[in-house]
Amino acid sequence: MRTAVVVGAGIGGLAVSGALARIGWQVTLIEKEDRLRPGRAALILWPNGVRALRALGLGAGLDGIGTLVPPLGVQRPDGQWLLQPGPATPADRPVVVHREDLHDAFIAGLGDRVEVRTGIAIRDARPVEGHPAVTDGRHTFEADLVVVADGAASPTRRRLAPATTLTSAGFAAWRAVIPWYRAPELPRGVPLGGETLGAGHRFISASLGDRGSSGGSTRGGIYWVATVPGAPRPEPAETQLTLLRRWFAGWHAPIPALLAATAAEDLVQDSVGELNPLPPTFVPHGYVLLGDAAHAMTHHLGQGACLALEDAATLQALLADTIPSRTIEEALTRYDELRRPRVLRMLAHSRRAGSVLQPRGRLAVRARDVALGRLAPKMLERAAAAASDWQPSGWGASH
Repeated sequence: MRTAVVVGAGIGGLAVSGALARIGWQVTLIEKEDRLRPGRAALILWPNGVRALRALGLGAGLDGIGTLVPPLGVQRPDGQWLLQPGPATPADRPVVVHREDLHDAFIAGLGDRVEVRTGIAIRDARPVEGHPAVTDGRHTFEADLVVVADGAASPTRRRLAPATTLTSAGFAAWRAVIPWYRAPELPRGVPLGGETLGAGHRFISASLGDRGSSGGSTRGGIYWVATVPGAPRPEPAETQLTLLRRWFAGWHAPIPALLAATAAEDLVQDSVGELNPLPPTFVPHGYVLLGDAAHAMTHHLGQGACLALEDAATLQALLADTIPSRTIEEALTRYDELRRPRVLRMLAHSRRAGSVLQPRGRLAVRARDVALGRLAPKMLERAAAAASDWQPSGWGASH
């Protein structure tokens, strides 16, 4: 039986652990926290992320927890439309899902071939007798395959690709879900979801289910994401929330009402950064870099989780054929051939989108506002199309 060690129990680590187990591998999942914890708040899965989940065999679970996001337009802080919402079919629309619900779906999909080891902080990668292995300084874990999925600041990747560093994007980001029992009632005609762009500031909101549909559960509500220029804030959550209310004061409805209804315990602050340069290979020395550990990029297209799910689905498809027809080494070579061009393409789109979505300075904002009515819609549509055109891939695929 083939064996794998997966480092990190985030979205990518949980997804690939279950994926390998379902094709017959014995998996050891290592997490530095004392238990497997779901991420807080929610996230938006674009069509490629949804397609990857279905390829991983988790589509049925998504049907019960995801909410289709309606076509979103883009507004200025005063409410003026920069880009009107356009038509979209359900297949083109992203899905918003609570992180706890997605975590539950991943846990349910692990099966009995996955051994979970918590409270272990991997510090180094040292091959043992030709097999990839990792260690926390006391114990060594070796297997036929080691998947490194421990995030953008991955200490394991630093050992395998020391020239790659995490660079700040110059933005701080926050997310929250306001449960329905605290969510504000909006005036008639005020859309619940949408995207608003200011001078480097950005605010996105979406409905997570329908009001009243989740009963007493806190998993339904209104999801929002806000980004502002600057470094992450070190203050307590209460102070961060006060700053957010100040920064977005005077913006069009329902933004101030959403921030007023947010409690400090709802707030999640995220770092926004990019790996620079990317690792020279996603399969260094027989290890596999997956998700943000391989290709963390800025948030402008919201593709972090989706690309991690693509990674997991691609690896599953390739390794399913390693017994008896192909070797693991051949599968990893093909993984790198498929994933690097895809990631480089999305990285380029993300950087271009950032120049439009979050420019800094009065002149840059004015130029952006003009461009959104002319050239930018086509650029953003191309970026969205590039993100969405991914299909589950294997030996015969070219992308």
